[in-house]
Amino acid sequence: MGAPTRLLNISTRLRVGSADKVSIAGFIVTGNTPKKVIVRGLGPSLTTKGVQDPIADPVLELHKPDGTVITNDDWKTTQQAAIQATGIAPADDRESAIVATLPPGAYTAVMTSKGASAGTGLIEVYDLNSSVDARLANISTRGFVGTGDDAMIGGLIVGKGSTRVLIRALGSSLQTSGVNGALLDPRLELRTPEGTLLDSNDNWAQGEEAAISQLGLAPSDAREAAILTGLFPGNYTAIVRGAQTGVALVEVYDVGW
Repeated sequence: MGAPTRLLNISTRLRVGSADKVSIAGFIVTGNTPKKVIVRGLGPSLTTKGVQDPIADPVLELHKPDGTVITNDDWKTTQQAAIQATGIAPADDRESAIVATLPPGAYTAVMTSKGASAGTGLIEVYDLNSSVDARLANISTRGFVGTGDDAMIGGLIVGKGSTRVLIRALGSSLQTSGVNGALLDPRLELRTPEGTLLDSNDNWAQGEEAAISQLGLAPSDAREAAILTGLFPGNYTAIVRGAQTGVALVEVYDVGW
């Protein structure tokens, strides 16, 4: 069994619009103590990464289990000192960020475009205190998957020893939750930051079917994708594509060994 581990960061780059095309990131804090995190919604600064059509002015909401909502439009308008103290303040004043210490529970971060203009955005959750007895056990992002550069690109950082993760790309089953325009046949790739392909999957049962089913996390539609694999500390990228466009959900579960 590997050493204790944490998912230290999850980020997803995708097309952000309005209605069903907003970016919705859900994450679960487990353990016995509160977890300090920063949630960021980036847009204009993505031009330095080669993104041609970034969202001009992202707005971020953090929804708590009790129904309360923390909202931020421009990150310097609230919590400027706390955000700067993390060392990862957004590079553009129009971008959004929220620092919060969260008790164990399920949370949702929603990124929208101010003025409803569409563009490519990046939504991120960082673990700011990996030493406490709490962890990010599951993180998911729902958004619109386009073609070419408008694929959904999820990044994750694994720290403190090796672990086993399950990555799922859901599309067609979202229709049962009332999502219009779901991506019917998502494909999933796991790559290094340099682009080296580590694993890929189109239909989940063609991969680690028995192990995924045993975890109780098998996708409900045979056309959806899943990768179950062990990862060493480092950065990884999960890419969701489709033969057509539509709304998809990418999820990362830390399932351990």
